[in-house]
Amino acid sequence: MKKNYWIFAVILLVFASLACNLFNGLGKTAATPEAGTDNPVITQEAVEQPTMESANTDEATAAAPDATQPGTEPKKYDTEFPLPADISGFTDMGNGAINFQAKISVKDAIAFYRDNFAKAGYKERAINTAITDTTFSLVFDGHSSGKAIVVQGVDLGGGSVNINIRFENV
Repeated sequence: MKKNYWIFAVILLVFASLACNLFNGLGKTAATPEAGTDNPVITQEAVEQPTMESANTDEATAAAPDATQPGTEPKKYDTEFPLPADISGFTDMGNGAINFQAKISVKDAIAFYRDNFAKAGYKERAINTAITDTTFSLVFDGHSSGKAIVVQGVDLGGGSVNINIRFENV
């Protein structure tokens, strides 16, 4: 049972996230990047997001496009974690933990977080990595808080993944 505890935790987070969406405007989605761009995700440089190290001293924001008004500024999210381009249902769960849905495959989400956290200087803790066709759990070390960064995702079907990112003493 202990081996599958993380799967139960991820499934519970998915259901909690879906329940929250009923009260937070289910159906609101973020726009995709402009047609003709080569970058399918918003990078830290594209949104002028501070590095994860500098985010500890002042509140950081990550951005994703806002589909409500064409030509408006990107929607800001209070997080120091990198976000894929097309997200919805963003929820700040407190203590630095976030949950959201992204129009991205499980495979691409894994690649996105491995790449972005490696660029930020974090090391993946391979012993805690768990990947299936529909779920993933990644743990990264090196944050100045001394805590590990845990990234978990569950395929929701239809090209969407629920992603939960948090600090944890693992």
